Amino acid sequence: MKKHELSSNTIATISSIVILLGLFIFSSNYLNKKKILAYDYMSEVMQTKKEIQNSEELTAILEKKEENTQNHIENKTSYEYIGYLEIPKINLKKGFVKKNSKQNNVEKNIFIVEASNYPDKESGNFIIAGHSGTGYKAFFNDLYKLELGDYAYVEYNGKKYTYKIDNIYKQKKTGTIAIYRDYDKTTLTLVTCTNNDDTTQTVYIAYLEKVE
Repeated sequence: MKKHELSSNTIATISSIVILLGLFIFSSNYLNKKKILAYDYMSEVMQTKKEIQNSEELTAILEKKEENTQNHIENKTSYEYIGYLEIPKINLKKGFVKKNSKQNNVEKNIFIVEASNYPDKESGNFIIAGHSGTGYKAFFNDLYKLELGDYAYVEYNGKKYTYKIDNIYKQKKTGTIAIYRDYDKTTLTLVTCTNNDDTTQTVYIAYLEKVE
């Protein structure tokens, strides 16, 4: 039997191929690891950038909200209130301005209807309208919780007027309001949109019980 001996050149060639193959595999693994690290790094950078962007957007929103709130507070404190309506049952205490004031507007305050009388008018009717629903101007949003016998108070010209609710009724929204009351009694009338009903408004009639 003949023995086949490899020449030194053949051995050198095979060794070179093995070495090159080893280097290729090592380089490939190294590059893949680098790619993964690069990908992870870019992902982290993009995520950080996104978080920063979101943080900046949130900061801008909060700053805008704070600005709007501050403007509202400044406007609120600049009103020249001549009195206050207070209803403890619904935690309401809101100031009102003169009937002829530009601030006597349901978009800014509770609104004294032009045809109404101030509380010190005997047998008069102090009529106040206000928004219900959502938002800071929905001052009468919880009025629907009132029942017959509940109390409302008005502070005006250094006196406190106590009213007791005697009647509650609804009316269709037609642009006018029919007020049913005893004309021999000093009256407080509150008007707002009916809770969960866009077609009607609710009227609350309260009569004066005492003045302090």
